[in-house]
Amino acid sequence: MKHSLVTSLLVLFAALACTSCLEENPDYAGGQPSPNVSLEDLRRLYTGSNVVLEAAQLSGAHQVVGLVISDAGGANVPGGPTTLVVQNKRRGVVRGIIIPLNGNSNAAVGDSVVVDIAGATLTKTAGALRLEGVTADRVRKVSSGNAVTARDLNIETLLTNFDAYEGTLVRITGGSITPLPVSGDTYAGNKTLADGAGKRLTLHTETSASFATRRIPASATFVGIPVGGVDAAQAAAPQLWLRTAADAVDPSGPIYRNFPESFELVPAASKGSYDMNTAAVPDNTVTFGSGPWKLYQSILGNTSGRDRYTGTQGIRMQQGLTVPAMVEMKFDLPNGATKVTLIYGAYYTDAASSWKLEYSQNQGATWQQTGATVTDAGNWQHSITFLMNISGPVRFRINKLGLGVSAPPAVLNGRLGLDDIAIYEN
Repeated sequence: MKHSLVTSLLVLFAALACTSCLEENPDYAGGQPSPNVSLEDLRRLYTGSNVVLEAAQLSGAHQVVGLVISDAGGANVPGGPTTLVVQNKRRGVVRGIIIPLNGNSNAAVGDSVVVDIAGATLTKTAGALRLEGVTADRVRKVSSGNAVTARDLNIETLLTNFDAYEGTLVRITGGSITPLPVSGDTYAGNKTLADGAGKRLTLHTETSASFATRRIPASATFVGIPVGGVDAAQAAAPQLWLRTAADAVDPSGPIYRNFPESFELVPAASKGSYDMNTAAVPDNTVTFGSGPWKLYQSILGNTSGRDRYTGTQGIRMQQGLTVPAMVEMKFDLPNGATKVTLIYGAYYTDAASSWKLEYSQNQGATWQQTGATVTDAGNWQHSITFLMNISGPVRFRINKLGLGVSAPPAVLNGRLGLDDIAIYEN
């Protein structure tokens, strides 16, 4: 009996090991190497000098599978209109690559393609990592109309780990064109996109782009492809390339100085309890880069993969309460507001919750809701935009409703994560 049990366990472990191989490598079959290499592994091969891709370097692989994110129709593609920019995801990691083609592949945004990369060269041109030497006939379309998802982040996060985002689709919140555009200013050329803390990114538009002559807004949520660049002194100058005019979402006035508020100025331990009233944290109020904020039934969370933040930490609001939890400005902004953006999501695998954005124009004596109540927080991070037309001094708060203990599906009141609150002038 003992021998039989040991044998059964060995068979089970062997089966689990095989299953793991199949999950990590869906092309694995009978010990044969996969023909596909992930873009993450491909990008790692470049260490400063050109790399000619051969089977030995790619562990027998000779192709990449990716989703097309570039749009030739906008004529603002790094490398020219026949260039493809594709991204793929492996083990939860999204990576992309720029592929200039010798000819037009007719691939469009949302197409899933297989690209034969044998003999191609991995190189950097003008600061951007590219895969050169691929002809259009080596691109095979597998399917069309696939959803293309942009990752939400702020300028500082992009600049801090640029290689992780280059060649992928991102959505940048919390930035304004600097200096502020005046009448007649267009997208064409290089424009500086800056946040309220002075972090800067170049917004690049080719003069031949379909939207080059359109008026550029003071601020917007900009969707685009990060591309490495260099300035006149050959120093790194990261760029963001919009694909079409539609990639400037919800244009508005400029962002206020010291926004977006990323809640990074003080360590998480400074507000480690949901309800505090000490000399260091009077009435749950903590001073950040933008000013003092009351974090009632809220703490600073920094647990990777569980809290929803873009830098090193963000806000985590308590669950199961019968009273509201608040993240509230204790100061006014002088010039009204046209837009508020922020990033949010449920903590870890918690249930969703209900929250609303409110504003006050009498120093917090009374509050009014703007926009709809939000109920779709899930176990991921995404952004939201509230549009408004408020004149005069104003302050805002996040009001998480006190719905009681979660009892899905009737009552959903899990922990809520917030970060990168950005406010734009009227």
